[in-house]
Amino acid sequence: MARPEPVAGADVERHARALTIGGVSVQPGQRVSIDLPVADLYTHSALTMPVQVARGRKPGPILCLSAAIHGDELNGVEIIRRVLKSSALQNLRGTVIAVPIVNVHGFLRHSRYLPDRRDLNRCFPGSADGSVAARLAHLFSREILSNADYVIDLHTGAINRPNLPQIRADLENPEVKRLAEAFGCPLMINASLREGSMREHAHGKGIPILLYEAGEALRFDEVSIRAGVRGITGVLRELRMLPLRGRRKPPATPVIAMDSNWVRAPGSGILRASVDLGQRVKKGDVLAVVADPFGAREVEVRTEHAGIVIGRSNLPLTHAGDALYHVARVQGAATVAGHVEAFKTEHEPDTDKLGELDEPPIV
Repeated sequence: MARPEPVAGADVERHARALTIGGVSVQPGQRVSIDLPVADLYTHSALTMPVQVARGRKPGPILCLSAAIHGDELNGVEIIRRVLKSSALQNLRGTVIAVPIVNVHGFLRHSRYLPDRRDLNRCFPGSADGSVAARLAHLFSREILSNADYVIDLHTGAINRPNLPQIRADLENPEVKRLAEAFGCPLMINASLREGSMREHAHGKGIPILLYEAGEALRFDEVSIRAGVRGITGVLRELRMLPLRGRRKPPATPVIAMDSNWVRAPGSGILRASVDLGQRVKKGDVLAVVADPFGAREVEVRTEHAGIVIGRSNLPLTHAGDALYHVARVQGAATVAGHVEAFKTEHEPDTDKLGELDEPPIV
């Protein structure tokens, strides 16, 4: 696919102006941390959403990186930290707006939700005088999304339910698909828009947005983090925000999943799983066995269709109807499984030397 044309005159003119977020102006060549005030704690303590703006000296697009819109999803926080620490940003063209912790209330409480039990990712675009969630969504929309040309939103699976690294996006949009391929995950899902989500709101404003899913809540996963850092770097290069020199060989062409479904527990009991993330499965394959504590009754959990396992439950205790395995239907499942294995191997930390950022990997 053809690379984008160099920045237009309008982009040059826009870049020459100060970028203002939360009343703080950031000039080209500056890097500034901003604390956006959100609803205070009931202890009278002030609370802020942390934002860092890195502006290159030369013009280019504005890319927003966001994480922890669900307060217990931590991989994205570390991904953004590593991107901001990377020496590659010294050659940045354009601007990166990084918001590592969007849902600060949930983050402090180790919770997916806000104190009012609302899901922030169902409250966009929000309102200035609504609920805590609505006000937070409104703040983010007004101060961050209104300035963005592109967005990468970082997520994980739920507690005890990790996801295979994957990109969810509107893949019928050629610009979105181009960036999704540049990210380099082995699997892409043409995901429908959810009402009230940041992705739906950005889509309505014509902002190309990628959603990266990898790992599980309240856990760091080194492979998912490294893949996220490298994926964002790939998008920055695709947008010509970073130079192309030194780029690794292109990743294998991602496969687009046709659809997916959760395989649910046929009964309650103790789960013995036998299939891991990224494995290829055929229709009728045994994924796990559910047994009672005495071993008197065992029920097999079988796939309903062939595909690739993109999500699973790690909890060995299950009730009838619990979601156990998320299986994506793809063409060429064997090829995808090979891509996934190569992807994992490529992003495994080298135990004999420090990581790409001269720091030890998380174990």
